Amino acid sequence: MLLLVLAFLGGVLTIISPCILPVLPFVFARADQPFRKSGLPLLTGMALTFAGLSALATAGGAWVVRANQYGRIASLVVLTVFGLTLLWQGLADRLSRPFVRMGSSLLHSSNDDPGIFRSLLLGVATGLLWAPCAGPILGLVLTGAALEGASARTVFLLLAYAAGAATSLAVALLAGGRVFAALKRSLKAEVWIRSILGVAVLAGVAVIAFGLDRGLLTKLSLASTLGVEQSLVDRVRPNVQEKKPAMMMMSASATGAAAGPQTLPDLSGAVAWLNSPPLNRDELKGKVVLIDFWTYSCINCLRTLPYIRAWADKYRDSGLVVIGVHTPEFAFEKDQDNVRRAVRDLKITYPVALDNDYKIWKAFSNSYWPADYLIDVTGRVRHHHFGEGKYDDTEQQIQVLLKERDGQLSAGGLVNVAGSGAEAPPDSDVESYETYLGYERAENFVSLGGARQDVAHLYSVPKHLELNQWGLSGTWTDRAQVANLDSAPGKIVFRFHARDVHLVLGPGTSGKPIRFRVRIDGQAPGVNHGVDTDAQGDGRILEHRLYQLIRQKDAIEDRTFEIEFLDPGTQAFAFTFG
Repeated sequence: MLLLVLAFLGGVLTIISPCILPVLPFVFARADQPFRKSGLPLLTGMALTFAGLSALATAGGAWVVRANQYGRIASLVVLTVFGLTLLWQGLADRLSRPFVRMGSSLLHSSNDDPGIFRSLLLGVATGLLWAPCAGPILGLVLTGAALEGASARTVFLLLAYAAGAATSLAVALLAGGRVFAALKRSLKAEVWIRSILGVAVLAGVAVIAFGLDRGLLTKLSLASTLGVEQSLVDRVRPNVQEKKPAMMMMSASATGAAAGPQTLPDLSGAVAWLNSPPLNRDELKGKVVLIDFWTYSCINCLRTLPYIRAWADKYRDSGLVVIGVHTPEFAFEKDQDNVRRAVRDLKITYPVALDNDYKIWKAFSNSYWPADYLIDVTGRVRHHHFGEGKYDDTEQQIQVLLKERDGQLSAGGLVNVAGSGAEAPPDSDVESYETYLGYERAENFVSLGGARQDVAHLYSVPKHLELNQWGLSGTWTDRAQVANLDSAPGKIVFRFHARDVHLVLGPGTSGKPIRFRVRIDGQAPGVNHGVDTDAQGDGRILEHRLYQLIRQKDAIEDRTFEIEFLDPGTQAFAFTFG
């Protein structure tokens, strides 16, 4: 109950947030109409649409993302037409005739006002376009929803947030209605007001269509809700049982009798399968099964893949079934097209289950990427290993279980694997560790003035950095999981000690390639460039994935890494080293 109240209050506070500005023209354009037949249906449609789409998005289906993109385009068309009708009364009269006929046909009454339907339609369109600032309260709601999966509790929390926003807008709309009522005494004033509102609506459409609602508007120095929201969250946090997101494990092992489940859990929680039809426990009986938990932007997972692929190839005909369970860490890893491309590029041919809802992860009580579980022919979990390393031990356990299945089997020696690029084993001299750029898990951030959560801010980097300190330069919006570059150029600087530097990057919502240039101690990397850069340090971000930027051939020592992005829109998630 307390979380519902908190979500409602977070929604109420959106009225003083900059991110509400793009949709205000759509709301106030109906301020001169009766609230019950105009404002109320509009706000209801807006709240229900936002809550519904947000709830679906937590399920992680890629079709939701695509449907929402098409819905936004349709909404922009609808609201453009609406803005034009405010400017030209003749167009409004012509377009209103079908609504009048539809209203009469549906309600069998010539006395009902079809404006209710138009207002509800505008509300739905506004809900598709509204992107509230993800402050601490909405962040708490969405993070919990993503981890726990779709549920009635998730829906009610999102409805409470949307209802809070609709309530504050309703109060403002009622107050604005009184002002419009006073001005409507003059026909000229009414026409003048309609024209202003029409221009405002068309301006709002343009702002959203060109993405300025998440860039320019967040720079406006309006009242911020972050302090108030964070205070509310801090007050109730002791009573909120939060699930901490699972962390990657750099290099650790735990072999022997399995922790977690004693038998192979159900695999039906996967949202989709690649390289295979869905597999279940009954179909896997009599087989030795290797379950490999991974995610495609995880460097530790990538470095285990040469062994997983080799085992799948060598022991396939001997009764081994390898199943990669792809459990995403970042939102972009929920997109099936992204995972399908990664599976193809990484030359993975064995079955891959997409565990977007963490159902298989939870069934195994798993906590790490990567994690391997070996199941014998009876379905019992006989061996597990977390993290990188000890590949010989795992392969020997595979051979033991296969020989139990077939006493005549001659497994031969162990596979001989030599990973290359990002899949190569890490160097032994590594003193830098995984570092997230999103504020939720960021450490050692030293840009002057500190981090500003969820608002665009002009950052600068101090001249001197200690080992593992890092900073942003340029105008960035730092969010819970990701740092977004709002305008080019922008830089990230990191003082590191390792052979390899990797960075998980994406091109942003536009999908356009983004040019970048890297430097080590102010110089082009030369022979020390990674697979995703050339000797001059130049490269391009083409899709969401891990990019290897530096692989040093020189002596390993403390050095300063710098990456400059020459185009806006960069999404930067996490550094890893090797």
